[in-house]
Amino acid sequence: MLKKKTIAIDMDGVLADIEAQALNWYERDFHVKLTKADLQGKTEMDLFPEKGIIRDFVLTKGFFLTLPVMEGAVEAVKSLSEHFEIYVVSAAMEFPLSLNEKLEWLGIHFPFISWKNIIFCGDKSIINTDYMIDDHIKNLDHFKGKTIMFHAFHNGSVTHHDRANNWNEVIALLNQV
Repeated sequence: MLKKKTIAIDMDGVLADIEAQALNWYERDFHVKLTKADLQGKTEMDLFPEKGIIRDFVLTKGFFLTLPVMEGAVEAVKSLSEHFEIYVVSAAMEFPLSLNEKLEWLGIHFPFISWKNIIFCGDKSIINTDYMIDDHIKNLDHFKGKTIMFHAFHNGSVTHHDRANNWNEVIALLNQV
């Protein structure tokens, strides 16, 4: 039997819609409604006039546990798991409160992913899978395998990785291999 190829899938911004969560919390706390389109082309530092507000959000209990699931993610990952060994890889160590919440979130939304296939780390350069799906260039640029950059407000101008704007495009890219 042939060994399945492996995929490392980022959590925030790929499986979990952290942009929607940040916008919802911002509207809740500041009564200003912004859209994802308002975020395009901005850096994380320039997202909102209130400096450090995103950091405050991610350091708040419940932020990661209540993240919305990215549209199409559950079905796509289930489909991919038929042909690939899936690993969820999150650089979660910067926000220690997130560890339990992320693990619980994955159990709720992706119960078919074994705890053995969940990797919380500080630096994704140690990951050695065949493919990586991530929204951050810092993780993709140093990855040795094939990369798929999941579209996010902060990577719109990057062109040196295969881009997927949604999970249907991820499936299409991986069907070509």
